[in-house]
Amino acid sequence: MRTVLITGGTSGIGEAAARAFVAAGWRVIATGRRKERLDALVAELGTDKVHPAVFDVRDEAARDAALEALPAEFRAIDLLINNAGLALGTAPAQSASLDQWKTMIDTNVTALVSLTRKLLPALVERMGAIINISSVAATYPYTGGNVYGGTKAFVHQFSLGLRSDLAGTGVRVTSIEPGMVETEFTLVRTEGNQEASDKLYGGANPMTGEDIANTLLWVAQLPPHLNINTLELMPVSQSFAGFQVARS
Repeated sequence: MRTVLITGGTSGIGEAAARAFVAAGWRVIATGRRKERLDALVAELGTDKVHPAVFDVRDEAARDAALEALPAEFRAIDLLINNAGLALGTAPAQSASLDQWKTMIDTNVTALVSLTRKLLPALVERMGAIINISSVAATYPYTGGNVYGGTKAFVHQFSLGLRSDLAGTGVRVTSIEPGMVETEFTLVRTEGNQEASDKLYGGANPMTGEDIANTLLWVAQLPPHLNINTLELMPVSQSFAGFQVARS
């Protein structure tokens, strides 16, 4: 039985991925800050299938303590899914919050590379895999996307760099880059504005956390000689933004 560690397992894509991987016969280490949500996931899926690791990905000491406390049957990690991440604010750069920018960088970049580096030796030893969740914002800029898009562009490029460095080890690396997915993403970004979330997704038939979870599972279970480098997904209703023209 293979084991996957999924960061950001308390909602959205991460929570859906935990369910999908357990259904496919994997053990899941689900991480997140909200203990009650992880406990509910364990109650639903079983203590033998899911281990809850409660920590903020930005807190390296708490992360290391949680990894040290893993039960024996969950210690051999075959796949790391770096899913934890967030966008904060929608203001243009000149009026955006620097604190929000730093939080996005600390979460989407620093925490991701730190955990990846922590697990890399074991993943190399087991010829495992890494799936990083980037975004179409890595490629297509939009007003207010500024630092969020920059962090996701980093994730894309970091994934390619890992592929290059890990050549010959058997470790696979994939960057998954979704467009519009209806999760708590916009609620987090707007500090709980349900109206803004409803407006964004209303009538758009967006992708779901389950859609992306099934994609993650497909990538993870491909034959070991195949690597998906980058996979970009959008709902059919979403397309590329047009160019802006500022007129006098």
